[in-house]
Amino acid sequence: MSIDRRSLIVEAANKSFALFGYKGTTMEQVAKIANVGKGTIYTFFSNKEELFQEVINELLAEMKLLVEKSISQELSFFNALSDSLNLILEFRERHELALKIAQEVKEIGTPMAIEAILQIEKLVVDYVAQKVERAIERKEIKPCDSQLTAFIILKLYMALAVDWKKQKELDKSEVAQQLRFYLEHGLALK
Repeated sequence: MSIDRRSLIVEAANKSFALFGYKGTTMEQVAKIANVGKGTIYTFFSNKEELFQEVINELLAEMKLLVEKSISQELSFFNALSDSLNLILEFRERHELALKIAQEVKEIGTPMAIEAILQIEKLVVDYVAQKVERAIERKEIKPCDSQLTAFIILKLYMALAVDWKKQKELDKSEVAQQLRFYLEHGLALK
């Protein structure tokens, strides 16, 4: 029975954080949404930070599962990279909690929201770093620092897919094409 209540609380917290953000969510709201007493929450979570971290852990697990299930291991590095990053961006754009956290970081800069965004970024960088290491083993790319390369890839992708929209919007295929141009072909004349 207590597992059901814990799940209800986490689900209610997810809804509350998605609607009101970290800063705007109270334990009273979560209790009301979960239809439990406020004290019941504290039997499972010692504070709002711990509850928020549980919700973020579920978000990260969901994101990781989505990408792992959707991307074929047989794809070349650059094809798998584009597909993976597109899925992650689409997930962030669809997922109300991820959107609210990003909004809260931009508008308020709440430390817990910033930490959540950093955890999402770390998950993506670690995932891409694994793909970089695999591509090195398969002789698809030159040996390099996989973590640094993954970080640069993520930042380039976000710049093309999100930040460049202020100049000119690129569709998914154009983002993939530009990513491939800079990473696979580079700027140097050969």
